[in-house]
Amino acid sequence: MEQKWMNRAIELAENGMKAGHGGPFGCVVVKNGEIIAEGHNEVILSNDPTSHAEMVAIRKACKELNSFQLTGCDIYASCEPCPMCLGAIYWARPERVYFAATRQDAARVGFDDEFIYEELQIEPGSRSIPMLHTDNRKALDLFREWADKEDKTEY
Repeated sequence: MEQKWMNRAIELAENGMKAGHGGPFGCVVVKNGEIIAEGHNEVILSNDPTSHAEMVAIRKACKELNSFQLTGCDIYASCEPCPMCLGAIYWARPERVYFAATRQDAARVGFDDEFIYEELQIEPGSRSIPMLHTDNRKALDLFREWADKEDKTEY
């Protein structure tokens, strides 16, 4: 782990917070010893609940690499990624993720995602925001069409 990359993630978190862009979260994506993308929380700035530091940095890194995967990259985050960012990180497939503060540290100052971890264990229809399955054969037809598609790009 390179401390300078973590220091940069923390600096980004501070800059974004002090600018009023969102909470104190920063992230850098590093490949071959160089930062290829960075971001800080922009939820308030963009009115976008998905604009967490990791999401911003991942989007920029993928654009920079012209790829939907972060093969060979490391992610440095000022805090342990939330469930949304964790999902995006797994889809992006970096080599490693380093984080400074823990999710428990974040919870102590009001950023508590524990309820999301708990919601994932509940049947969809019983969650605090009910998620209701409908029978839609057209959606299944699309899955079958995708499975048979010969020129698809796997991801």
